[in-house]
Amino acid sequence: MPDQRFDSRPPRATEIPRPKRAEGQWSLGQREPLNKNEQSKKDDDPLNVRDRILYTYSKRGFDSIDPADLRGRFRWMGLYTQRKPGIDGGKTGSMEEEELDDRFFMMRVRSDGALLGARQLRALGTIGTDYARNSADISDRQNIQYHWIRIEDVPAIWELLDSVGMSSLEACGDGPRPFLGSPVAGVAADEIIDGTWALEEIKRRYLNNKEFSNLPRKFKTSLTGHPSLDTVPAINDVSFVGVVHPEYGPGFDLWVGGGLSTNPMFAVKLGVWIPLDEVPDAWAGVAGIFRDYGYRRLRSRARLKFLVADWGVDKFREVLENEYLEKKLVPIDSPQVSSDGGDHVGVHAQKDGRFYIGAAPMVGRINGETLTGLGDLVETFGLDGARLTAQQKLVVLGVAEGDVEAVVSGLLALGLDASPSNWRRNTMACTGIEYCKLAIVDTKNRSRDLIAELEKRFPDLDVPITVNVNGCPNACARTQVADIGLKGQLTLDDDGNQVEGFQVHLGGGVGLHHTFGKKLRAHKVTSAGLDDYVTNVVTAFLADRTDGESFALWVERVDEELLRGEKALETI
Repeated sequence: MPDQRFDSRPPRATEIPRPKRAEGQWSLGQREPLNKNEQSKKDDDPLNVRDRILYTYSKRGFDSIDPADLRGRFRWMGLYTQRKPGIDGGKTGSMEEEELDDRFFMMRVRSDGALLGARQLRALGTIGTDYARNSADISDRQNIQYHWIRIEDVPAIWELLDSVGMSSLEACGDGPRPFLGSPVAGVAADEIIDGTWALEEIKRRYLNNKEFSNLPRKFKTSLTGHPSLDTVPAINDVSFVGVVHPEYGPGFDLWVGGGLSTNPMFAVKLGVWIPLDEVPDAWAGVAGIFRDYGYRRLRSRARLKFLVADWGVDKFREVLENEYLEKKLVPIDSPQVSSDGGDHVGVHAQKDGRFYIGAAPMVGRINGETLTGLGDLVETFGLDGARLTAQQKLVVLGVAEGDVEAVVSGLLALGLDASPSNWRRNTMACTGIEYCKLAIVDTKNRSRDLIAELEKRFPDLDVPITVNVNGCPNACARTQVADIGLKGQLTLDDDGNQVEGFQVHLGGGVGLHHTFGKKLRAHKVTSAGLDDYVTNVVTAFLADRTDGESFALWVERVDEELLRGEKALETI
């Protein structure tokens, strides 16, 4: 338990600043819960709910579930109640949570960057078709998300997942959320270092571990040894980024404190070199700091980014070295940002002479039949397997040169396009009001329609423009770091009616252009007017850009009138 660890920790070598008021920091003796979430976790470790699901709730049905489990501890098992159908976005913030609850669940299954073979893919497909009304989405956290899950079916689903080495454990909740790993780990010709072992070891040691099951809030992990930075390390709580030390060779730099939502912050780079075999210890050190010093009073500040911002990078590194690792870390220059989006879409040569192929579904939406078909494809062509990406895509690995064309065709038959349009490739969307209790607007269907319209209007777009569509302010689809970020909210149409719409963020990105999108004051776009708005802005960009200028750089310099899309298409 954490208290025992506090007693055995060596005396502090650094002076820890105390906030002006108690923030619920355990290591400063502030152990009394300061909100209902903290009280619930103190009352019973959330990992204990697994047995109640298996032996009580699944047998007695939905009405037997303790509300403290249903709307709290179930999250540690990857389960959220989904939104009751027919409740419009205007009621999202005004209704009690229990009024929004349907009697079905979203279940999130973690992949943690692992290679999924035919057995795993078919098991995932079976869950979709047999237990989830054929639903399945690829999330931008490399998860598979299902809907329409009944509590009575959860034991059978878990048994199936267990049989192929997969799990929904701690896929949600205040613990180690699913890890992001490079989709091309171990095969990419330009890879710096393969971090697969480290992610597996972190999972083995620290998942389902009560030392880390009660963190102040969610804790997101990213690890990549690929130079494209394909696991968006800048916006995760803890990230390991491949780097080569001139004396010691390949290893990882450590970045901490990234996150989006209503207070976006980019991770700070510690500028240290960590060898592969020490990555799990460093992960535990960062997670331990969050557990022991993280703010627990307000949920809105219970993320590592706030602690890092208050302490600064030097203080954070000092505490990590002195109190948790008990050693000094080797300094190194942090890796530069990448100009590559890292989605790996298309056909690429592996270092062993074979190929990997990245393919795009439509904004992450697939189904159980797609996953089963993908498993069949993997087996038919003797592929190594598939990995999910942090951009709602997937990659199949180990394709023989003579099979490339046939595998590309097989993927396309499943709705997975290895040569998508720029719009399909570069648009992401969260779950939205269809299932999510926090959402205000539709996202998946609206994004699909937007893509179809933009493909007609700009069929030969010669520069990538990313569009990220989110149903609420929480930025699950990374609204603030897209060229065009759309945050769902209600607005008024020309007739004064309240309708679905979006706040617009323009010119964000992670990469060479590393910034959060610009918000235009008092500017909202209705959902119905979205096609024309994006068309006007993109048309203005294409007409006004300089040679080689990206959309994000153009946004920085142009008149706001063009960004508001107020000029009609034919007048630009």
